[in-house]
Amino acid sequence: MSLYVVDDHPLVRQAIGMLLRRLKPASKVVELEKYSELQAALIKNGEPELFVLDLLLPGVKGASAIQEVKGMYPATPLVVLSAMPSGEARDACLEAGADLYIEKSTDTSEISAAIQDILKMEGAEDEAEIAIGDVKLSKRQKQLILMLDRGLSNRDIATELSISEHTVKVHLWRLFRRLGVKSRTQTLHFARSHGLLMS
Repeated sequence: MSLYVVDDHPLVRQAIGMLLRRLKPASKVVELEKYSELQAALIKNGEPELFVLDLLLPGVKGASAIQEVKGMYPATPLVVLSAMPSGEARDACLEAGADLYIEKSTDTSEISAAIQDILKMEGAEDEAEIAIGDVKLSKRQKQLILMLDRGLSNRDIATELSISEHTVKVHLWRLFRRLGVKSRTQTLHFARSHGLLMS
C-alpha cells in the first residue's frame, strides 16, 4: 500500500511526505509534482492507502482531480491541502468527494492529527451500520446526530467523545455526505423526518 502526495510546491510536498513517513513507517510514500504523473505512479507503486492533493495544481481545473481520483478509488481517503481559506473552496472539495480539507497555514500537529484520524476512521466508519431506508449510518454517526439535536458545538462534542475538534469536523463532513445534506440544520431535518431522534 502506498501514500500519494501531489503538490507542485517542493517544500510542502517534502514536509507532508516526512509527516506521512512518521505516521505510517511501513507504507511507501510517493511524492509527485504534477497530477498528470499520478496514473503512472499508481501503476508503478501499487494500491493507494491515502491521497493528499493540493487544490491548485497546474493543468487541473477546480476540484476535477478530486472527482477523478474518487471515481477510481472511492474507498480511499483523500485529503485536500490548500493555500485557499476554508469556505466555498472547502465546500466544493467535499462536494467533489474529498474526505478532508486542510488549509496549509494549519499547525503541523493539527495536520498530523487530522490525517491520522482519517486513516484510523477507514473501515471503522462502516462497522455496525444502522440502515435507515436507503441510508446506512454507523453508530458514531447516529451518536453525532443526537449530539447535534442537543445543540452541542464541535468543541462540546470533542470534549464529550475525547477526540480532537478536527476529528469532529471529519465525522460531521462524512455524516453530511452520507445523508446528502450540507449543514447541521439539514441533518436534523433529515433525522426528524426519518425518525432518527426517537429514543
